[in-house]
Amino acid sequence: MLRRKHHLSLRKRQLTLTFFFITIPTFLMILFIYYPLIFGVKISFYQYDMVGESIFIGLRNYLELLKDPLFWNAFKNSLLYLLVVPPLQIISMMLAVLLDKAIKGKNLFRTLIFLPVVTPITIAAITWQWMYREKGFINFLLQSLHITDKPISFLSDPNVALFAIMFVTMWKGFGYYMVIYLAGLQSIPRELLEAAKVDGARPFQVFFKVTIPLLKPYILFCSTMSSIAALNVFGEIYAMTKGGPAHATETMGLFIYNKAFGYLQFGYSNAAAILFSFVVIAFSLLNFYIFREGGLKSYYG
Repeated sequence: MLRRKHHLSLRKRQLTLTFFFITIPTFLMILFIYYPLIFGVKISFYQYDMVGESIFIGLRNYLELLKDPLFWNAFKNSLLYLLVVPPLQIISMMLAVLLDKAIKGKNLFRTLIFLPVVTPITIAAITWQWMYREKGFINFLLQSLHITDKPISFLSDPNVALFAIMFVTMWKGFGYYMVIYLAGLQSIPRELLEAAKVDGARPFQVFFKVTIPLLKPYILFCSTMSSIAALNVFGEIYAMTKGGPAHATETMGLFIYNKAFGYLQFGYSNAAAILFSFVVIAFSLLNFYIFREGGLKSYYG
């Protein structure tokens, strides 16, 4: 009898804990994710400034966006960011391949490459602003090596500024993606690599025929995350140029922020965010389509 009572009491406690573990995260997700999302979609159909009365205007925000040259300028800059930054993560893979080998001081190199990942974006931005100055370290180096005769205005030249900030984004991301690729490389069974070598495969054949197919799940993750990060880039641009000069570095993240908190056009800003969300989702699905197969299971068929 006592045993049965103890069992029922234990069962009751398990059910209570299960209830709290499910309901509390669900409540928090509804409060902080789904409610703001639904509210954002709703106010995209309103003229809404958080001060006056909100007025339903239907699709007018969306139609005005399509005619707004600043929206298309920010859209173009975001796509340019996407075309340049994620493909260069291949450098992270090369670094991972190099540091996966038994070379002297590899732990030090891993630490140095990963250090930018844990550097706060404001500190990184201030450091790079100093390095990009006309009398900064980069111009000093370029002129010392006779690569250029006069200093380059990295952050004030509209043709250069966006690419200068892209480099900072890549610099901060290399270590993060390198660690993921390192984990992938170390999960590959060594017998497969040795078997390929015994069969007469050359190093580049082993890399492209064995290593790359087995790394595909990691490539999918890095490619998807870097694409989303490139499309949503905000911190480094806001800290370094605030979208200038002349909107040359204004991407969609900054455009949405400026419309919402600079001009209090929350309806207009949300309409832009929703339109751009479809672009982010489309590129994420494209990554899943391109890298849909791979890994050990796929390798063995």
